[in-house]
Amino acid sequence: MPTYVCWAQTGQLSADQRSEIARSITNAHHEVALAPRYLVQVIFADIAPGSHFIGGQSAGRGHLWIRADIRAGRTQEQKERLLNRIADETAQIAGISKEHVWVYISDIPGPSVLEFGHVLPPPGGEEEWFAKLPEKLRTRLRSLE
Repeated sequence: MPTYVCWAQTGQLSADQRSEIARSITNAHHEVALAPRYLVQVIFADIAPGSHFIGGQSAGRGHLWIRADIRAGRTQEQKERLLNRIADETAQIAGISKEHVWVYISDIPGPSVLEFGHVLPPPGGEEEWFAKLPEKLRTRLRSLE
């Protein structure tokens, strides 16, 4: 369920940086929010130059924006750890200052999301949910762990 969308100006991040950021976010979410890795999605979207503004002026190059939709039920402490870890690691990978990495977390109730053809459980219900999936799907998802 957790879906992280990362926006950067076109050409700002190399393919290797994108892969490293995706692994970093996946590991952070798995370790802090305790969700299986196979549920974590990271999507990159390019922003054309001159297409993003802050305070009415071009945001310019060197900023990254990350929006996460995660299942509700995480503590504020978990969310703060996620926010800071993602910002710190992304800044390091991208070679920019942490102040140029903006991260947003939005909560969505698990039962309001359908993935892999099945409504998701609240946090902590993943094992029971996983056990009810078809064997072929469970095998595929295990390979993502």
